[in-house]
Amino acid sequence: MTSIEDLTQLAPPPAGPAPSDWRAVEATLGMTLPHDYKRLADTYGPGAFCDFVRVYHPHGATEWVDLTGPMPARLRRQLLKDRESGSYSMPHPPEDLFAVGVTDNGNHLFWVTDPAADPDSWRLTVNETDGRDWYTHDGNLTEFLVAVLSGRTRVPVFPERLLDGGVFFTPSPSADRPDRPDRTSAPASIDSRAVREWARAHGYDVPDHGRVPAEIVRAWQQDR
Repeated sequence: MTSIEDLTQLAPPPAGPAPSDWRAVEATLGMTLPHDYKRLADTYGPGAFCDFVRVYHPHGATEWVDLTGPMPARLRRQLLKDRESGSYSMPHPPEDLFAVGVTDNGNHLFWVTDPAADPDSWRLTVNETDGRDWYTHDGNLTEFLVAVLSGRTRVPVFPERLLDGGVFFTPSPSADRPDRPDRTSAPASIDSRAVREWARAHGYDVPDHGRVPAEIVRAWQQDR
């Protein structure tokens, strides 16, 4: 079986996610994407594995998990700044890293885009929330997910009990749904799920349930 077939055996995908216009997506990003990623995205759509690993998607439910949104560029700028500060070493040049996912603990998944002309050979690397510890997988994104979700690979920066609740995929709303609120309009109330995703992507410790701390909500609003 192929890696995507292995993955669908582990975590059945939802029915009929909307396919992406990959020519338009790649033109927007200015780069060719790995074939395994495009098949993964078209098979599952936007969402999360085990309610923990969120792969960026062209139809991401919020800009924080949108492959064509601001996060890949922001994270690369932060990595460049960290390298310039010399506070800790990195296993890969920031110029070669492109963010492709985030966990609910604030870990980020990156493609190691070297060689740039051969995206199907790109490896996957994951960093700890503070960026100091890294784990690099010698394989593509889909192979990484299969290795982790099957229990064959233990990522040190992931929770030890990640698979205790079983292996599953939870779809999220598509960004192009007609009933999706306009981002330019002021909502009557905050989207707590979007706030939690943003907070974890920015290294905040936010509870899974209950009231989101006011200071995190304010930071989220200021960053919009």
